[in-house]
Amino acid sequence: MDWRGRRESSNIEDRRGRGGGGMVRVGGAGGIGVLAVVLIGMFFGVDLTPLLNGGGGGTQTQTQAPAGPNSIDDQSEQFVAVVLAETEDVWGSIFKASNLTYHQPRLVLFSGVTRSGCGAAQSAMGPFYCPLDKTVYLDTDFFRVMEQQLGSRGEFARAYVISHEVGHHVQDELGVLEQTNNIRQRASEAQSNAISVQVELQADCYAGVWANAARDRLKLTDDDIRSALDTAARIGDDALQQKSQGVVVPDSFTHGSSEQRQRWFYEGYRSGNPDQCDTFNAQNL
Repeated sequence: MDWRGRRESSNIEDRRGRGGGGMVRVGGAGGIGVLAVVLIGMFFGVDLTPLLNGGGGGTQTQTQAPAGPNSIDDQSEQFVAVVLAETEDVWGSIFKASNLTYHQPRLVLFSGVTRSGCGAAQSAMGPFYCPLDKTVYLDTDFFRVMEQQLGSRGEFARAYVISHEVGHHVQDELGVLEQTNNIRQRASEAQSNAISVQVELQADCYAGVWANAARDRLKLTDDDIRSALDTAARIGDDALQQKSQGVVVPDSFTHGSSEQRQRWFYEGYRSGNPDQCDTFNAQNL
């Protein structure tokens, strides 16, 4: 993946190094270990129901993040800014080809905890997209967790994470998130979980569509695509449940199995066509 020297998005706010901010929950995980919290929360942040409802348990206090620039100087912001810029270019072109206007999302980098339009943004949630403020939230420590605790390596694995969250913004632009959230509020828990899986797999497919369109500019290799597929496998519901609790409960899946996440990402990458990402009418997820 060759990303250095490319255009960087201006839609990034870096809150790292400013101290805690936003909605801070007092109480919570109890005796669950830190690793288990991270693994259970990983990629579950985009299940917006608990965020929109304020979550469960504990109390909340509002703190204000200090103003001013962040105090961290590294390549993380530059990398994220380039990937975000590439998603802006790709989805802007795709929307324009359909006579639609693509409104670019914001992306907030934070450390530990910050505030979002959907409530608390905490590291244990993993990256997530909030439709209420059209913003992706990302603690860059998640990249370290991916590598050290999940064994997911490679820069494009990180790009896949970002493009998946942007995929949720694409769904928001198309009205998919609003429709599915409305349906889920009236559905049983099992039905709600099933709809959530469809939403997540479509975002994986959209990430693949983006990778197809950006492959020449970013000089993506087969190894890059394999790293994304490997990451998709490691963050499947079955893999995370097995790692965190030693048992797999398919009815509780909210993001899809490892095989499903790999398959839908690759379908988007193979076809390069968003129309092939209709997980809601697919006969086989």
